[in-house]
Amino acid sequence: MAAITGVLRRPTSYAGLWSWVTTVDHKRIGILYGVTAFAWFLVGGAEAMLIRTQLARSNNTFVTPDLYNQLFTMHGLTMVFLVIMPLSVAFFNIVVPLQIGARDVAFPRLNALSYWIFLLGSLLLNAGWLTASAPAVGWFAYANLTTEPYSPGNGVSFFTLGLLVLGTSSVAGALNFIITIVNLRAPGMGMMRIPVFTWMTFVTSFLLITAMPVIAIGVIELTFDRLFATNFFNTAKGGDPLLWQHLFWLFGHPEVYILILPAMGIVSEVLPTFSRKPLFGYPVVVYSGIVIGIMSWGVWSHHMFTVGLGPVANSVFAITTMLIAVPTGIKIFNWLATMWGGSIDFKAAMLFAVGFIAMFIIGGLSGVTHASVPSDYQQQDTYYIVAHFHYVLFGGSILGLFAGIYYWFPKATGRLLHEGLGKLHFWLTFIGFNMTFGPMHWLGLDGMPRRVYTYPTEMGWDFWNLVSTIGAYLIAVSVIVFLVNFFRSLSAGERASGDPWDGRTLEWAIPSPPPIYNFREIPRVHGRDAFWEQKHGQVSHGDPVHPPTVAGGSYGHEAEEGHHGIHVPSPSYFPVIVAVGLALAGAGLLISMAVSIVGVLVLIFGVYGWCFEPVSE
Repeated sequence: MAAITGVLRRPTSYAGLWSWVTTVDHKRIGILYGVTAFAWFLVGGAEAMLIRTQLARSNNTFVTPDLYNQLFTMHGLTMVFLVIMPLSVAFFNIVVPLQIGARDVAFPRLNALSYWIFLLGSLLLNAGWLTASAPAVGWFAYANLTTEPYSPGNGVSFFTLGLLVLGTSSVAGALNFIITIVNLRAPGMGMMRIPVFTWMTFVTSFLLITAMPVIAIGVIELTFDRLFATNFFNTAKGGDPLLWQHLFWLFGHPEVYILILPAMGIVSEVLPTFSRKPLFGYPVVVYSGIVIGIMSWGVWSHHMFTVGLGPVANSVFAITTMLIAVPTGIKIFNWLATMWGGSIDFKAAMLFAVGFIAMFIIGGLSGVTHASVPSDYQQQDTYYIVAHFHYVLFGGSILGLFAGIYYWFPKATGRLLHEGLGKLHFWLTFIGFNMTFGPMHWLGLDGMPRRVYTYPTEMGWDFWNLVSTIGAYLIAVSVIVFLVNFFRSLSAGERASGDPWDGRTLEWAIPSPPPIYNFREIPRVHGRDAFWEQKHGQVSHGDPVHPPTVAGGSYGHEAEEGHHGIHVPSPSYFPVIVAVGLALAGAGLLISMAVSIVGVLVLIFGVYGWCFEPVSE
């Protein structure tokens, strides 16, 4: 084994396909996350288009009922776990080390492992399509729909195993970013000088390491019910289906803020840059993000008002649901105050950020109506709910993430996205989004239930469903415009300087794209907007400006350009090998025990090689 690991331990090239497979550079890993997540965004969008085509008119037979159930289940799972979460992690990887003045993350190989586990877990989650038995139980998979009699085949089992693998990726990445932010900040960067996006990464990472084990417990119990005939959720054998709901939503509501806090962090970076003002109320914005993370653990049962918890429990969760709107509202007022009186430049990134605020306000207001138990009784399981969470997660998270793409694309690639196409993309998305999900409020209040395959003509829902479907096709056109912009800009876009937006934070202090070692000299921070103060000689909340500190790195290959005091981490095959072993071990439970055994052996081999791989030549 030592001989084999010796062959594999020396990938040295930073060019070509294998350089991407073996990379431990946080910027490349961020790009891998982003490209993979956007590919799944196209898959999830295609599933949504099939759903909307089926619902465009009454009594439609475009797809079969069973396929429809699989489509809306996989659409939800894909958008939550394979699109919004990993797109956020892409920004964590690309931006956070640069914002805190670090050469890399704390554990580069663990960072690479988290990506490869994510990639293989996403394939495992979708493996049910290969056997025509994708899960058809909704993305929250309520018992007893998930039991064998109601969900035969391997679809639900692929769902549970896929989530377990994906959860491993999330926890590994979150631990890495917590340690990176705590330990690798540049000299002088105290916690209240960290950029807001990095703060939201920090809070989100704590939510991930605490929420993912909760859903892991529920998923393990469900896996045991399906594969080993246990009875955690079987009432006939003493189990309780509500146990799944409590476990799922105890995870699920922190998950909502795992999805939205990174977008809030992005908006908190974009607005000051394009308003030419410091962020209004920086400490309040930071503390409100922390409070949101804490309070997210106390509202889960507003998803369960209709299950019979009783008036006391319903009243408590109604109050906490109303209260969690307070720190969110504080953020919104601070964003508006940041723009007030500013010299606003409506670049595409700024348009998406402002669109985020407007749509998130609507989603938040419709969400507050769920805090009223009698109102929730009417709205539960109607299209009003579908409208609400899409205004939060598409109008909120997706618009915020697009703002981040337009903002940091030049930093990652060295090219600027075309502003004209970017603005066209925004307006098509904005109009199409409101056409798609605005009418769902009215359909829901008129009684249209969610998750229905079709509906009778006499219900009078045809017109607004047709409008909603037209809006969905308009969103699809907007995505095509973005793809044209993306590929055009990669090859022929205007070259970006290190600081194309006159930015305020440290990532704009280095070339675009950044060198492999990030900073030739580790910066010394004297205030909150570190780079802005360095450029303009203005120090707020800080100390007198001194020259940056010359510093070496940690380990590995010497960086290019002859900077012999700088070392960067060595490429490694072993994160890929460990991830493949983990995925095979999980998939083998459904395919063949022999596959699981092979997976465990590959996993052991990868871990062994990892442990004895030298970190310095």
